[in-house]
Amino acid sequence: MSKIVDYRKLLGVSKGTEVKELKTIYRNLMKEWHPDKFQEEDEKKLEAEEKSKELIEAYHFLVSIAPETIEQALPAYTETVSVSTIENFSYSKQTLQLHFMDGSSYEYFDVPKNIYTKLINSDAPGRFCRRHVYFSYVYRKVAKAVEAY
Repeated sequence: MSKIVDYRKLLGVSKGTEVKELKTIYRNLMKEWHPDKFQEEDEKKLEAEEKSKELIEAYHFLVSIAPETIEQALPAYTETVSVSTIENFSYSKQTLQLHFMDGSSYEYFDVPKNIYTKLINSDAPGRFCRRHVYFSYVYRKVAKAVEAY
């Protein structure tokens, strides 16, 4: 969960910050740290370029896990996790990534190592995830489903 905490700290927001407020805070920080504010020779310009990249990444990440975003995408998410089977999965730094047969992928944050170990040893990963992962952890969509023609 450190990625979430770090991004919230960078933008100076809390868990309950709404998307509209997050957007305002982000815009104000970008005005302050926009590289075009600094002269080409100024060392601050390089710092501003790095800072603005971090701010952009943090903003997009926090918007993707915001309750409003999750609520808006809930019907599609529910359909994916109930209909599509898990094609593949990976785990790194307490982040579980699930890839589904429909082409969509989701990241789940702050997943303990023991849950991942149980997933690996499970005879039915889909059933295991329905019971222990899908609605238990903060998640975000990282790849869209492929539409059938």
